[in-house]
Amino acid sequence: MARPWGQVSVSVYETARLLGSAPWLEGHDRRRAWLLAAQHADGSWGGPDGYAVVPTLSAVEALLASGGTAEESAARRGLAWLADRLPRLHRLPDMPAIDLTVPSLVERIAARAHRLPLPRGLTTRRLDRVRQAAAGGAALPDKLLHAWEALGPAVPPPPAAARQLRTGGLVGASPAATAAVLAGSRAGSHANGRADSHAGNHAGSHAESTAAAWHLRQIAGRFGGPVPVAVPITVFERAWVLSWLSRCAVPYTPVPEMVADLHAAIGPAGTPAGPGLPADADTTAVALHALALLGLPHPPDSLLAFDTGEHIATWPGEDGASVTVNAHALDALTAWLRHTPGDARRFGPVAARLTAWLLERQHPDGWWEDRWHASPLYATMSAALALAEDSPHLEQDTRVRIREALRRAHDWIMAAQRPDGTWGRWDGTAEESAYAVLTLLLPPADPSRVRAARRAAPALTAGADRADHPPLWHDKDLYSPLAVVRAAITAACHRLELAVPAARGQGGPG
Repeated sequence: MARPWGQVSVSVYETARLLGSAPWLEGHDRRRAWLLAAQHADGSWGGPDGYAVVPTLSAVEALLASGGTAEESAARRGLAWLADRLPRLHRLPDMPAIDLTVPSLVERIAARAHRLPLPRGLTTRRLDRVRQAAAGGAALPDKLLHAWEALGPAVPPPPAAARQLRTGGLVGASPAATAAVLAGSRAGSHANGRADSHAGNHAGSHAESTAAAWHLRQIAGRFGGPVPVAVPITVFERAWVLSWLSRCAVPYTPVPEMVADLHAAIGPAGTPAGPGLPADADTTAVALHALALLGLPHPPDSLLAFDTGEHIATWPGEDGASVTVNAHALDALTAWLRHTPGDARRFGPVAARLTAWLLERQHPDGWWEDRWHASPLYATMSAALALAEDSPHLEQDTRVRIREALRRAHDWIMAAQRPDGTWGRWDGTAEESAYAVLTLLLPPADPSRVRAARRAAPALTAGADRADHPPLWHDKDLYSPLAVVRAAITAACHRLELAVPAARGQGGPG
């Protein structure tokens, strides 16, 4: 409640975008110094594998525009990395707006006399179509505001962006998008002869930009110059934290105002992750599930707005589909049906369909993957926890399929444990170990699974006290929702404490 914008890591991509579009913003020199210090020895920025492409492109373009010896040297090392890696990439990670951000950044770098190839399979077609539609005044999905900076300064912002500027929040919950719209607004003011004499020193060149610029200053100040890729994340953070703690029976006293806010956030179209974003099925589902766990169930009617007839889409018209969104939707529907069995005729078939959809998407080795998180452990845990709920909508043959799916998930997790007892896609992390532990400790308690989970206890204990965690969550750049991650680790620690006595009672480890 004291930090309602959310606790979230800062982003290379987003911070680099501010260097060129918001030189007036306090902390400019700190952002530049932070960006230089964040470069890896190989010349890249960001995560491993394809996850380095977007942040490295963003950093290189910003530093090429900054001037200075250190900036030019860093940019050239980044260019060398990109020239080597981009032609060899077979697949980019499924990040939001990546088909807009990558072509846009390659185009901007080419304008500075450094031509780079687009990764295989990626073209400028969608970026061109969106630019043409925006220039023609077409109605565009509100979710595009989150990556508006990718369209470039020549594209006029839509009415929704102007409304968000006037109401004082960030455009699309994005510092980069907000700075880009403000820069466009100031450019328009100059072109119309309405610029004031201080336009180069502050953002408020006309009234509608003042409140948004104030918010941008506050966010840059709060994070010490660098900025996160999405903020505020109020509803998302509260929904996930409350659901983790409640689902795993962690003793805590819910803050009444927080629960009331969560309840009020759910409208007929669902709820967004935070102000400036459109409603999405994931936040809606987790908020519904959290309220049900707290004994205040809210009807899940809003989830039906995202139903494609096959699965639940994150947003209407989404490309692709998300395992974790559908797992969370199944959580919410199962909790509601348990509380209100009379709604089985309406919601039971949807829950049954989502169950079958999740089962079909398990890999033969036992794991699931997802478009909202880099680690398959998060997707595997989300699917396993949702499927393991004893729901009245399940037929007997489906229950058999679920038991087999959970067995394969447990086998995969057991085989993936590292020698030090942790789990992780690239390195062992407390976050991913928490997801593994929560999946292994699904009832009934199995002594071998408890033993494996206990080996992760030191990493979980250390992780619960950390102020930061490696970024693994998907947005335009990888990020970490820090309070959410700490809640998951706390929940895993508590589950482990409860599981050890149960295992002892079955002849398990002492």
